[in-house]
Amino acid sequence: MELNNVVVEKENNLAVLFINRPKALNALNSETLSDIGTAARALTEDDDVGVVIITGMGEKAFVAGADIKEMKDMSPLEARRFMIFGQSVFNEISNLPKPTIAAVNGFALGGGCELALSCDMIIASENAKFGLPEVTLGIHPGFGGTQRLPRLIGAAKAKELIFTGQMIDASEASKIGLVNKVVPYENLLDVAKALAHKILKNGQVAIRLVKSAINAGLDTTLEKGLAYEAETQGLAFSTEDKSEGLSAFMEKRKPNFKGR
Repeated sequence: MELNNVVVEKENNLAVLFINRPKALNALNSETLSDIGTAARALTEDDDVGVVIITGMGEKAFVAGADIKEMKDMSPLEARRFMIFGQSVFNEISNLPKPTIAAVNGFALGGGCELALSCDMIIASENAKFGLPEVTLGIHPGFGGTQRLPRLIGAAKAKELIFTGQMIDASEASKIGLVNKVVPYENLLDVAKALAHKILKNGQVAIRLVKSAINAGLDTTLEKGLAYEAETQGLAFSTEDKSEGLSAFMEKRKPNFKGR
């Protein structure tokens, strides 16, 4: 996959997507967003990939934010189009049928924080910094931050972070439930990969179905979410992996899942 600002490395059933603009602290311009979307679509279609890790090149930044140089002279209409484009790309990450892990190294500000929020889980290095500082520039989060952050950490705390534009460290991010785990920088990718491999040991069809059920349930009533859960469980029971998993349990052996 030849992309200018994104590098994808595959290790068996695991893919690592690197945002590759380290000189610009991996800031998100239109080309980079387009590359992320292209990579997400390719990874969706790649049946060999079961889990995707997203991280930034270099130690300084996961993604420092949207590219201010590109945004500075945008007209209102151009800005609206840019926000809708960014939202659509991050929706592709959020809706990717495979689990996604953000491995956050350094700054995850503005669009970088919003990219991390579009992933299923966030592993942060000890040097990670999170924030949505857009109001300090006279604008506000536009790539999904006003919607995803409150859903993750609650409305009151999200409003505090967005209204103040303050930056928090990895320890504080862990306390408020923004990240799953904080690890030393040098161990960041190894820990993210270890989590990915734990997921990959399980039935991959079931993983995709349960991700769909969780995401759907967050946007509907409990009653409708439970109905959706029953439907996805019914689908899980139609798979070879279900037969293998239950048989392996009864036979006291490890299952040999085939992903079908």
